Amino acid sequence: MTVYIDPPIWPGHGHLWSHLISDESYDELHRFAAGIGAPARAFERDHYDLPSHRYADAVAAGAVEVSSREVVRLLVGAGLRRPKGRPA
Repeated sequence: MTVYIDPPIWPGHGHLWSHLISDESYDELHRFAAGIGAPARAFERDHYDLPSHRYADAVAAGAVEVSSREVVRLLVGAGLRRPKGRPA
């Protein structure tokens, strides 16, 4: 089981955000996110948006730190990428 997180560099709603993903399955991602207390509403298409103050929690729970480009590469490689405007 591997879950990945990119640095909290994405601005929005007065915070910086990270993307939490799995390269295995959405089920794995949902289990991990639930385990760290991420709300279901934080899931967006193919990732969870985590605010910067939750980044260390995800890493401590086992999320592997990668670049934002690597997040996209991993999602595409796993066939889990769901870009905006494309059906699930």
